[in-house]
Amino acid sequence: MSDFFFNLPVIVQGFLKGLAVICVIFPIAGICSMAERKIAAWIQDRPGPNRAIVPWIAWIPFFGTFLQRLGLFHVMADGGKMLFKEDSLPGHVKKFYFVLAPILAMIPALTTVTVVPFGAYLGATGQIVPLGLAPLDIGILAVFAVASLGVYSLILAGWASNSKYPFLGSVRASAQLISYELAMTLSVIPVFLWINAPGREATLGFARVVEFQSQAGFWGGTWFGFLMPVSAFIFLVALFAETNRTPFDTIESEADLVGSFHTEYGAFKWGLFFVAEYSHMIVGSAVFILLFFGGWNPLPWVPLATAVGWLHHLTGWAFTVHPLFVGVCSIAILLVKVLGMLFLFMWVRWTVPRFRYDQVMKLGWQRLLPLAIANLIFYALAIAFLQK
Repeated sequence: MSDFFFNLPVIVQGFLKGLAVICVIFPIAGICSMAERKIAAWIQDRPGPNRAIVPWIAWIPFFGTFLQRLGLFHVMADGGKMLFKEDSLPGHVKKFYFVLAPILAMIPALTTVTVVPFGAYLGATGQIVPLGLAPLDIGILAVFAVASLGVYSLILAGWASNSKYPFLGSVRASAQLISYELAMTLSVIPVFLWINAPGREATLGFARVVEFQSQAGFWGGTWFGFLMPVSAFIFLVALFAETNRTPFDTIESEADLVGSFHTEYGAFKWGLFFVAEYSHMIVGSAVFILLFFGGWNPLPWVPLATAVGWLHHLTGWAFTVHPLFVGVCSIAILLVKVLGMLFLFMWVRWTVPRFRYDQVMKLGWQRLLPLAIANLIFYALAIAFLQK
């Protein structure tokens, strides 16, 4: 199968990879939208979405009712409504840029997915080989560079709406995202200082980070989230701010800006903004897991290769060491961790009140940034001492 794929023309390979990204991200974003409402209902002690159902499934005793109460068919209903709803275009907007903004929002969201490894398999010599659409050696730099372009879509949407509140929201977006990008970047530098030890080939790739969390011994198998908890905390807080999630959703801030940059949008164009937001959440969660919580390793001090070896020893089944089986297991492990992070995003949304905009700026510049600089200095000195 892999030989057949790599023998295809490069253009066809690129098209299939792009199609795969769209076919994965869009359904997950739709499921996240439904999950957000179900989690909100669970926290607020109410049923939540539980009415939509396909007629012929409703005829199935018990099973149909069970699926209906879960709210699974609301994903289909919402997607159909969003796609076929009348897409109005207000007369006072700058039309070309107004339509361009939601399209521009999707480009960084779908591009960053390609450079993030989503699993691994065992090679011919037993080594771990990462799985990814375009695993670059500058992975973290590519993610930061491309993801930061997403703010331009918010600025363009606010300006093109030719309205007061959307424009104020776009100005907030530019200020907030710049404020927290600095702390986020500084928080990951200690990780890459640690893995780029003297004498080793330098890299900014995610595979080396996961490899360093997969070594033998107590310190070798310790995840960076335990070795560098302050870095993990700073990255997590900045990730909430960068993805415009509560308590940092002052960019939208319905209480004082109506809907902010997307006030004038509706139907499919409106939906694209939120697909992009969920895509950033998914990619950001995967990056956080790869950097600080072992990536595709199931547990601290239990790397993927060790877990597969245990499973093969206990069962004696030959397929447990097959690259396809190992790859599926690694993807499932990373996916479970990412889903846990998405649950955290949604849990925080319905339990923590929104900050005021001045509080968001104060936290970014006067609290988080100095903490990130102090953390970097501490680990730079500690790593220099340990690797001397």
